[in-house]
Amino acid sequence: MLKFTPILLAILYGLAMYRFSAWRTARELDAKSTELADGRLRALCDRMAQALDLERIRVHIYEVAPVNGLAAPDGRIFITRGFYDRYRAGAVSAEELASVIAHELGHVALGHSRRRMIDFSGQNALRTALAMVLGRLIPGVGLLIANALATLLAARLSRSDEYEADAYATALLIKAGIGAGAQKSLFGKLDRLTGANGAAAPAWMMSHPDSADRIAAIEANERAWLGG
Repeated sequence: MLKFTPILLAILYGLAMYRFSAWRTARELDAKSTELADGRLRALCDRMAQALDLERIRVHIYEVAPVNGLAAPDGRIFITRGFYDRYRAGAVSAEELASVIAHELGHVALGHSRRRMIDFSGQNALRTALAMVLGRLIPGVGLLIANALATLLAARLSRSDEYEADAYATALLIKAGIGAGAQKSLFGKLDRLTGANGAAAPAWMMSHPDSADRIAAIEANERAWLGG
């Protein structure tokens, strides 16, 4: 039993760290956000709410500069001020920003926050187990290899979540009569908006899929669902 103690401690540490991170994130969002009041975006959110048989979809503006959207662990949806400013400047359309909201709704509906808590704990346990084994087999570098393998696993799981949220968003946008065109056009300009460099890291180490691959997946879903 004692030989499994480090792995059990790693699982408990992962759970504790995830809950602390969620608590800290919620406090940050409470302090730096206000509810979205834009009429055009509200109308699009209302169409998505009707498609989901919901009374209302609440979206908040998170007062930070980076271009991003996020789903908080408590289920709230946020668009950053940087993203909203791009919309106000005409670089992003209302429908494109609505596709971001639909994507974040997908993370909530598919339970990705809960899954990430489990994944994070499992990755800590895996890292500890691998470090114990590899540390004996390859002294000095075993821990480095264990960390690298756990990082690769985390990136792969994150990419899977992103594809699932994209598929949810596509279905919702089609059902709401908005269509997936804006979702695809946004991915076509996302790297430029975020300042990302596609060559910054190998695809298998990235937490989000390549934009071109995401567009291809959306188009495949459209063909399957619309019979095109």
